[in-house]
Amino acid sequence: MSQKAFTGLIISLVVVILAWGSLFVISERERAVQLRFGQVVRDSIPPGLHVKIPLVDKVKVFDGRLQTLDVPSERFLTLEQKAVIVDSYIKWRIHNVYDFYRATAGDVFRASNLLAQRAESSMRNQFGSLTLNEVVSGQRDEMMEELTTTLNEVAQDELGVSVMDVRIKRIDLPPQVSDSVFERMSSEREKEAQDYRSRGQEMAEGIMANADREKQVVLADAYRQSEMIRGDGDARSAEIYARAYQQDREFYAFYRSLQAYKESFGESGNVMLIEPKGDFFRYFNHDKQGK
Repeated sequence: MSQKAFTGLIISLVVVILAWGSLFVISERERAVQLRFGQVVRDSIPPGLHVKIPLVDKVKVFDGRLQTLDVPSERFLTLEQKAVIVDSYIKWRIHNVYDFYRATAGDVFRASNLLAQRAESSMRNQFGSLTLNEVVSGQRDEMMEELTTTLNEVAQDELGVSVMDVRIKRIDLPPQVSDSVFERMSSEREKEAQDYRSRGQEMAEGIMANADREKQVVLADAYRQSEMIRGDGDARSAEIYARAYQQDREFYAFYRSLQAYKESFGESGNVMLIEPKGDFFRYFNHDKQGK
C-alpha cells in the first residue's frame, strides 16, 4: 500500500469516527440534555436521531419512565403528640430535564435523596395536623392526595420532577406506645362486649317472658276448647243414652251394668264388699236369669 493510500485510509477512518461521534439517538422512554463545555445548550431533546459536535458536545441521557422511590421509615408525631413509624413510597418521573440536571447534575441517587427529604418534611407537617385516629382511618386517603399535590409542586419547582403518587405502605406504633394502645383498645372492646352481653341478656329475658305468657295463653285457650268439646261430647252421649233408654229401658240398664262390671273388675287385686243379692249383682242372680 502506497503512502498516499495509507493516508487516505487514515483520513477516512477519522471522518467515520467523527461522523459516528456526531450522531446520537434518543428513544421514547429517555430524556436527555446536550452539554457543551459543561453548559447546557439543548434540553428536552425529542426522541429520534440527532447531531452533536464531536469531542465538544456531550449528551446526558436519563430514564424518563415512572420511577419508584422507597422512602426510609420515619418517625412522626401526630396532633396529640403520639409517635408513629411510617413506611411509604413515591412514584415520580422527570418533568423538566433542564431543571432536573441543574438540581441534581443528572444523578438519580441524589435526586432520590432530595425527593425523600422533601417528602419527609411534607409528611411531618401532614401528620402533625391530624390525630392518630384520623391517620389510620379513611382520612388517610385525603391526606395522601393532599401530600401528593403539595410534594409535586415543590418537586417540580426545585428538582424538575413530577410526583405522580405518594402512598403509605404501613403505619406502626413504637413498642412502648403499642402496648398502651393495645391495652386501651382491649379495655374498650371488653367494655363494649360486656354492654352487648347485658343487652343480649335483657333481650333474652324479655323474649322468654313473652314466650311463657304466650304459652299460658295457648294452654288456656286449648283447655277452653277441650272443655267445650268435652261438654259437647258429654251432651251428645247423654242424648244418645236418653234415646236408648226410652227405646228399651231393660237393655239400657243391662248395658250400664256391664259397663259398671268392666270398670269395677278391670284391675286385679281389688276387693269389694257388696251384698250378693244387692241391685249391683241383679243380672248375676239365677232367679233373674231364669225368667
